[in-house]
Amino acid sequence: MGFLKEFKEFAIKGNMMDLAVGVIIGGAFGKIVTSLVEDVITPVLLNPALKAAGVDKIENLSFGGVLIGKFLAAVLSFICIAFVVFLLVKVMNKLRKEKEPAAPAGPTATEKLLAEIRDELKKR
Repeated sequence: MGFLKEFKEFAIKGNMMDLAVGVIIGGAFGKIVTSLVEDVITPVLLNPALKAAGVDKIENLSFGGVLIGKFLAAVLSFICIAFVVFLLVKVMNKLRKEKEPAAPAGPTATEKLLAEIRDELKKR
């Protein structure tokens, strides 16, 4: 019964919901990146190179029967996803630093009072 209780606590805490939202958003984001690579980057940047290789789509690019184009498309997708995640983490870290209160330059009034009390007790 302990296992089920632990699972119930895990699910109720929101960890599973956070994970589910992450997976759903990640899947949708993957489609956006795939579209970016296939519909924007490939036509704009890679079409001249693909025409020189005699290929109409990057997925059809092959050397000696090896479909290197599919691999290149996957690498481009990974680079795009990694870059966007890097930017998101960088922005989140910046926002987190801005929210943190600045450390006081010196002791607060309470700390000064406590220090005085401590010093008086040491004298006795």
